[in-house]
Amino acid sequence: MKHPLILASSSPFRQSLLQKFNLPFSTFSPDIDETAIPNETPEQLVKRLSERKARAACDHFVKGLAIGSDQVAVFDGQILGKPHNKENAIKQLSLFSGQTVTFLTGLCVYDIASDKAKTLIEPFEVVFRTLTKEQIEAYCDAEQPYNCAGSFKSEGLGICLFEKLNGDDPNSLIGLPLIKLSQLLAEFNLDILAAQP
Repeated sequence: MKHPLILASSSPFRQSLLQKFNLPFSTFSPDIDETAIPNETPEQLVKRLSERKARAACDHFVKGLAIGSDQVAVFDGQILGKPHNKENAIKQLSLFSGQTVTFLTGLCVYDIASDKAKTLIEPFEVVFRTLTKEQIEAYCDAEQPYNCAGSFKSEGLGICLFEKLNGDDPNSLIGLPLIKLSQLLAEFNLDILAAQP
């Protein structure tokens, strides 16, 4: 393949999404500090982190198209991190009950050889059902979503927490907006359909 694909992520969810393109790709774990800079907006944060992840490919590869992605959940103007434990997950999900949460996914494609990058931000809204404390606790015990932004896994049981989803690409919610990714790759002369083995 003229442009080897590189996924700058150790996430099994992002890897399984990228497999939908039916093309070979390499992966590595971009070891970057994901702390927000003071006064950084959620949009600026996901844009900066997805670019830094993609550019980290230079440490491992000499050529290829590196894909970096980063996601935050935003509620009431606040960035929501990963809960890390059951108590925090219950707090987050109780707060979301009957509310709308916006997920912002930064996506960057970086061409190592030409040092050119293209980045965009894909928004996606999740409208939560009105949830009881028992439902939230049962969900947390069943899926233990403590390492997920927003305290749920939409690709699993978490789908039962929602009333509806609003967005262009349901894959964005899992962490990789494939529709936009295929468009960005085309801008680097990689047509996913034409490149099929």
